[in-house]
Amino acid sequence: MRHSQFGALFGAVSAVALLSSGSALAQSSEAGAADIRIGAEVRGRLEDGDARTRGDEAYRYDDYRVQLRAGQRLQAELRSSDFDPYLAIYAEGRASGEPLASDDDGAGSGTNARLRFTPESDGVYIVRARPFSGLETGAYTLALSERVAPRQPRPGRITVGGDVSGRLTSGDAEDEDGNVFDAYAFRANAGDRVAVLLEADDFDPVVRVGRMINGGFVQAAQNDDGAGKGLNSYLVFTAPQAGEYVIQAASVAGAAEGDYRLSLEQGPPAPTARPITVGEEVDGRLNEDSARSDSGAPADLYRFTGRAGQRVAISLNADDFDSYLELFDANRNSLATDDDGGGELNARLTYTLAEDGDYLVEARGFSDATGRYSLKIEEVTPPPPPAAIAFGQTVQGELADGDGTDDEGRLFDGYTFSGTEGQRVQAILRSGDFDALLQLRDAGDDDAEPLATDDDGLGQGTDARLTFTLPKTGDYVLRASPFGKDSKGLYSLELIDRGPEPAAGSLLIGATARGALTENDALNDEGVYFDAYSFKAKADEKLRFTLISAVFDAVVEVGEDKDGDFNGLAEDDDSLSDTHARLDWTAPRDGTYVVRARSFAPNSTGGYVLTVERQP
Repeated sequence: MRHSQFGALFGAVSAVALLSSGSALAQSSEAGAADIRIGAEVRGRLEDGDARTRGDEAYRYDDYRVQLRAGQRLQAELRSSDFDPYLAIYAEGRASGEPLASDDDGAGSGTNARLRFTPESDGVYIVRARPFSGLETGAYTLALSERVAPRQPRPGRITVGGDVSGRLTSGDAEDEDGNVFDAYAFRANAGDRVAVLLEADDFDPVVRVGRMINGGFVQAAQNDDGAGKGLNSYLVFTAPQAGEYVIQAASVAGAAEGDYRLSLEQGPPAPTARPITVGEEVDGRLNEDSARSDSGAPADLYRFTGRAGQRVAISLNADDFDSYLELFDANRNSLATDDDGGGELNARLTYTLAEDGDYLVEARGFSDATGRYSLKIEEVTPPPPPAAIAFGQTVQGELADGDGTDDEGRLFDGYTFSGTEGQRVQAILRSGDFDALLQLRDAGDDDAEPLATDDDGLGQGTDARLTFTLPKTGDYVLRASPFGKDSKGLYSLELIDRGPEPAAGSLLIGATARGALTENDALNDEGVYFDAYSFKAKADEKLRFTLISAVFDAVVEVGEDKDGDFNGLAEDDDSLSDTHARLDWTAPRDGTYVVRARSFAPNSTGGYVLTVERQP
């Protein structure tokens, strides 16, 4: 990350950015991000040494920390003539997961990016400046500003049992995306249920319900096509607290105009909460006479009492429909949902309760479904702290009742280790009692998706082998578990340091290389070993690559090495024979290229002969 600097006064500062008038000096944070505030403009540069992701879609990036308050309307603009700018924003500590918002070409001029984001809560957020794809470098300008709140119309009034007719026109108020809408306010007490119906013949309507916070609209619920209402919008909304709420009547197309009718009625009765205790399993049936969820689908509601820190697993199994679970607190604030976490069409969610008190579970189908089901709530053991494992160490363990369970109900043991950016690590999980499954996770985020997983990668029965290049220096966790949730038994886990990715060798045109694929070789994303050789070629030079092996199905691949990431240009599997490869290729330009000698299937090793020659 390079920033333009002020003069000698700031020459000793390591992360100085040239800021626009009234802006703050950007300084490097402990996490490697630079601090920035609303109103600042930073002139920076993506360089070869900057932070980067790994894998086929790797990119370089610079991160900036910004403090935002709930309802604050952030606008970030990233401009560059050297690369296609892309912006993303994350909650602090969550930058390895999915962004809260992102933008590619929103600035409306060329490929520059403009991101608009309104947080629901106070906190620190990470703005990431990066190219749209690849490891491009170059200069850029990042500017943060606070958008003026869009003109909020004085909402009309609507009461429960009433309706209004209106018309969307180009002169109406606009939301953050420039879409016109009309607004209507109503008051509700905590727990009140209302049904909102927006009907229109001239456009596809969408209805939104929310509250005004710090002058901005914060959405709480939305519906486009309500159950059984065609293109009209029908929304059942339960007020989480007493106060004034706002309904926005808009169109899916945004700029569409036309007449509409909005009605607000008393909502259908909320499902009566039936008591259930942790450890209990009950049978139920959804039918057309069942109470309705906020989505309008038949639903049953259950209430249980839990304690702070208690970890519960809730399972909904049904043969007649696709199961859907939702967990609420006592005030009906949604805490977690799940569709297919129980396998096939069954639902299962695992959640750690935040406080003592009552909780609600809604059991329903993914759509407007009916049929029999069983619901079970059980307490699961909180995952124990992971044990330490060292490189070169093999540990013997046993998965047994009382171990931690993951969200799919599988037992697991966790092991932690420290690694460095670019280090290749390999873990091997063997068991004669169960089908082995390995997961590698960031130690700081148990709820994020695994960085890597493997089921049968060892190529010997059902044992697992996972090889992964670490994206950053830090702590990681290996999870040893069975592939099926009902399995348990003995296992061994081995952790191996494979060192940095092997450097490519070199090969002259007209030469022959004799080599062997081994377990110490590099791995591609499919878990296939390969040897790499670099060579020089001139534009339009016609070359032939021949790869022969008596022990594995040979594949030859030609590409370019872009800052450590391979960009494949051409490959061949069986052109010479059933298991031997021959590739005729023409160089697109002068340059250095890479040829890979590899196998067709993962885990294949053995000797080979590779020849590079000019085509006859």
